[in-house]
Amino acid sequence: MSWNDFYRRRDILDAVLTAAARDPRGPLPFESIAGAAEVFGTRENVVLALHYNWTRTLSGHLRAEAEGDDHVDAVKRAFTAAVRRNRVLYEVVSAHRDEYPALRAAHRAEQAMLAVSAGLAEPGEPSGEITKVGAAFEALLTDGPRLRPERPINRLLRMLAPSA
Repeated sequence: MSWNDFYRRRDILDAVLTAAARDPRGPLPFESIAGAAEVFGTRENVVLALHYNWTRTLSGHLRAEAEGDDHVDAVKRAFTAAVRRNRVLYEVVSAHRDEYPALRAAHRAEQAMLAVSAGLAEPGEPSGEITKVGAAFEALLTDGPRLRPERPINRLLRMLAPSA
C-alpha cells in the first residue's frame, strides 16, 4: 500500500464517520461515499477497517492507563475515555459487529483483551472462558450513565477544580 492509498483509505473512513454521525446506529453510509466501493469493495471491509481503528484507539487508551494496582478501574477509565473521544466510531462499529462473521470474531478478541487487561482472566485460560468474562465486563462498562455524553458544565467544573 502506498502513502496515497493510505491517505485515500483514511479519508474515506473519515467521510463514512462524518456521514454516520447523524445516525451512528443506522445503516452504514457506503454508496454515498465517493470511492468507498472502489477502495474497500464491500461494506464488511469498511466496518472491519473501522473496527481496526477502534481497536487501535482502545488499546492505546489501555496502555495509557496500565499503570497502577486497580486494573479493573484502569480498564474502565480507558474504555470510557476511548468511547467519549470516539463516540461515532464506537457506535458505528458496535451497531454493525453482529452482521459479519469476521467482525464478530474481532469483537470476541476485543472482549478477551478487556478481560485480560482488567486482570479478570489469564491469557492461558481457554479462549471461550476469557471471552465470556470479557463480554460480561463489557456489558458492565457499556450499561448506564458512564457512556452518556459529558455535559459541558461538568467538564468546566473539573477544569476549575481538578478534584471535582
